[in-house]
Amino acid sequence: MPICTNCSHPTPYLYTVYDSEDNLRLEQCSSCHAFADPYVEHDALTLGIDLMLLKRDVFRHLLFNRGAGARRLSNKSSGEATSSENPQSHELQREKGRRLQILRLGFFLVAVDASDYFSHSMDPSHPGTVEIAQWNQDALESYFRVLTGCLIETVGFHVGVTLASFIVLHALDWLRSHGDAQAPSGLRTQFRCSHIPLTILYSSLNKFFLLFLLTIWRPNSQSSSADSLQSQYNATNLLSHPMLRGALEMLDDDKLDREWIIRNVLGGMATGFGLRVVLDCHPVFTTMIILTGWAVKTALAHLVSGWVGASISIQAGSEGAEEIWLAYSIP
Repeated sequence: MPICTNCSHPTPYLYTVYDSEDNLRLEQCSSCHAFADPYVEHDALTLGIDLMLLKRDVFRHLLFNRGAGARRLSNKSSGEATSSENPQSHELQREKGRRLQILRLGFFLVAVDASDYFSHSMDPSHPGTVEIAQWNQDALESYFRVLTGCLIETVGFHVGVTLASFIVLHALDWLRSHGDAQAPSGLRTQFRCSHIPLTILYSSLNKFFLLFLLTIWRPNSQSSSADSLQSQYNATNLLSHPMLRGALEMLDDDKLDREWIIRNVLGGMATGFGLRVVLDCHPVFTTMIILTGWAVKTALAHLVSGWVGASISIQAGSEGAEEIWLAYSIP
């Protein structure tokens, strides 16, 4: 059953479709009396922008209401609602659709992640002493190993987060059953296992978008932030203070790894927000869940670092290829 994106109260219908073309009416929630899901009228561009902005309602729409909640009214049926599908079979079909979406979106994001890793592992100053055909063969082998390593990391992170989420949810249910008997929320009653990996994938779109922008506009590491600002504002003595200059020097490209921050800090915060929406629990528990997923992912990254780094060493001509692979790990 779909839910209200405003208060998460279960509602049988989100909108009503009439006989005339493009004629529908949004349903009101019986609890908060707001529109149950305004996103049914929005296009994919609006959904994508709101997803980048981490809006709560768009997560609820994509996870719980996508492809559901339609009621059809026909003039021939004297205003009575018609339904051509069994609710149980329709829910099973939606579950299959979510799993298919996980596979498609997951493989796409893993390929994007592997391409980003592979582009950073190549040394552009390395002389091309190898023949073109052999270089292409080595490059494909290196990319395949990086792709496999990213796939193992991603699967490990999803498995760790999913197991930790189920442990937290069962613990909260046990505490709720032995404490005040409060009715579970609509999010909890409509929760399915496929919601967790799909939430992680939706949350990671924000991270990959920022990484894409960072790939296009590379930071300039020739001059420090403090020196550049000092040259622009020579008339003031404010930037000559040692504490302020030290704070600005921390933003230099040789000291601040922007990609590490985007991957781990911002990516972890976005994933935590998405899990907070779908699990409906305290942020402390979602933080513990994210840390568990990070621990599993980091352990697997160290496990495959030697195998992945061997091909990068041959292709990039660098000795510390394992350090390149582990450069964006959590520790």
